[in-house]
Amino acid sequence: MIKLVVFDLDNVIIDGEAIDEIGKLANVEEDIAAITEKAMQGEIDFETSIKDRVQLLEGTSIEDIEKVAEDLPLMPGACKTIKCLKDKDVDVAIISGSFDVVADKIKDKLGVETVYTNSFTVEDGKLTGEVTGPLVSGSKLDVLKDHVEEAGITLDEVVAVGDGANDISMIESAGCGIAFNAKDSVKEIADVVVEEKDLCKVLCEILNQLTTEEETEAVDDEETEDAVEAEEAEATEEAGAAESEDKKENKKELPKSDFVLADTMEGVRKQKDEKEAEISKVADEREEFNKIAKEQRKIRDELNASLKENLNKAIEFRNERNEINKQVEAAKKARNEANNKIKNLEWSSGKRDKIKIENEIKKIDKIIETRVLDIKKENQLVKNANDLRKQLMEIHEDESVKTEAQELKKLSEEEHEKVITLSEKAQEAHEEMLTYFRKTDDIRTAADEAHKKFIEARKNASAKHEEFKAILSDIHVINKKLGSNKPKKRKSDNKGGAGANKNREEKERAEEIFAKFKQGGKVSTEEILLLQKYNIG
Repeated sequence: MIKLVVFDLDNVIIDGEAIDEIGKLANVEEDIAAITEKAMQGEIDFETSIKDRVQLLEGTSIEDIEKVAEDLPLMPGACKTIKCLKDKDVDVAIISGSFDVVADKIKDKLGVETVYTNSFTVEDGKLTGEVTGPLVSGSKLDVLKDHVEEAGITLDEVVAVGDGANDISMIESAGCGIAFNAKDSVKEIADVVVEEKDLCKVLCEILNQLTTEEETEAVDDEETEDAVEAEEAEATEEAGAAESEDKKENKKELPKSDFVLADTMEGVRKQKDEKEAEISKVADEREEFNKIAKEQRKIRDELNASLKENLNKAIEFRNERNEINKQVEAAKKARNEANNKIKNLEWSSGKRDKIKIENEIKKIDKIIETRVLDIKKENQLVKNANDLRKQLMEIHEDESVKTEAQELKKLSEEEHEKVITLSEKAQEAHEEMLTYFRKTDDIRTAADEAHKKFIEARKNASAKHEEFKAILSDIHVINKKLGSNKPKKRKSDNKGGAGANKNREEKERAEEIFAKFKQGGKVSTEEILLLQKYNIG
């Protein structure tokens, strides 16, 4: 049973990201938005992202932030959704990594009493660039666990609604997790995905679950779930001795029959035979639908369990890939730093000047060798080449610098090799992740199909039960007709006492069967005949 619905704040209760809007006050909205997106995608942890973003807001006026908070728009359907849930006696809470200065405004607008957020640190009316609160280093699941423990409920009785990576822990652990206009990583682990920016769509999903729970209880009373049937039948029999017959009659009545009897007693008896055959057929059909429902429910539950395992595997490989990519970036950084140092050393050591002069000498020598020149021009080129050779002799490359450059080159090559090796490993992990995500898609499709078949079979079983009751009502009409025309039997002088006791026991048994039936218990064909024998019902 759903007892609590927990919402994220940004992009769920409000239509936007509060910190991005606040960032406009300090002209850092693009920097903040970039960090926000990385956090939402799960590329950086939330603690790092929130601290980095708040640091960018240092010096911003808290008064200006309050004005921004007041103008933040609610998500379409927010008011209706919160009001409807409260009318249904479902508690509502907000758990967000956003800030109390924003949440307090929303809290008042929607009448939400329970809100968990972080807080800006303020001095002299300005942000210090620091942030505190339970959701800086702690997860939303940690906060949710503390809340449900204090409320005396379980996580299975919670619906969690969110859109970003920091919502995954509570969405995955709640009885029902809803991804609302969410990132792919959130959709993959959610029980329900809502793509429209309208919280009424989320409300519909929750109300459907509440309705399904109520219908399940009603259907259980109508004996579509065999296990529950047996428990309720047993409970009915135990309670029967303590309840008055009037109370039991009021609990469940057969439908009114408009059955038209035949004109002759022979015709009525024929009608009875036909109805008995019909009710037996309907009972068998109902049991077949119950059997299908049980089978499909089992298949669905097994698939859902497999789905969770595959998702966990996919997430493991995704985390492995992300960790390896961090190492790749570190190796690239080290390689590039080494290359830059090599360039600087070559410049300062004169190596570049030496190479340049050597190239100039080669160029002059080639001209002298390949072209026909007048003696004056050739002499000038020879003189230029000799001057360059003198300059070359005066350049002495620093041996210590040369050694350092060689070491840096070796380091650069090693880091580059790491980049290649780690990139291959990251790609392998990525491929594994995709494989498991594809499996989850196939499993989810199969589970959805099994659930549809389960619902369809359950509805069919319920319809057959209604048909069963209608036929039984007709049979009661027939039995009353036949009973009123039965000839009186002579009293038997032979073993009359024993026969009377047997009949009395059978009649009492028939009355118990009818009481069980009125409570939704399953009635066999043999028991129906016993009811007919004593014209009960």
